[in-house]
Amino acid sequence: MESPGAAEKAPRRFCLVLAEDNDDVREQICQLLEPEFEVRRAVGEGAALVEAAAEVKADAVVTDIQMPHMGGIEAGEQILIRRLCQAVVVLSMYPDAHLVKTALQLGIRAYVLKMDASEELIPAVYAAMRGERYLSRGVRDKCPE
Repeated sequence: MESPGAAEKAPRRFCLVLAEDNDDVREQICQLLEPEFEVRRAVGEGAALVEAAAEVKADAVVTDIQMPHMGGIEAGEQILIRRLCQAVVVLSMYPDAHLVKTALQLGIRAYVLKMDASEELIPAVYAAMRGERYLSRGVRDKCPE
């Protein structure tokens, strides 16, 4: 029998760091992710993403591909090499087969088109956290494996 007042522990929410150089898009992605995940920090470029991942001990990062100073694929590669988090999910406007292949070869688990993000970003993060590969619908249609 539980002691009076003992509460069931809620499952721990995964903690994320987000990188997106467009302020409005960054805010929209945060709003999309926050009901499901704890977004510990949101930054506007790749070098800041690597720094934030090291500081906040996130479970995963979600990053735009094209950002000033350092892109999301390069930042993701540094994060994975340094083992700063468990998974990297990239967001892109375009299903570029070369970028998809490069990202996956570097250990990035999920590639999501921004146009698919409202339906597929959350499942992509969960898949990446399980160690699974995830390509959003628009990527699968244009860049079959």
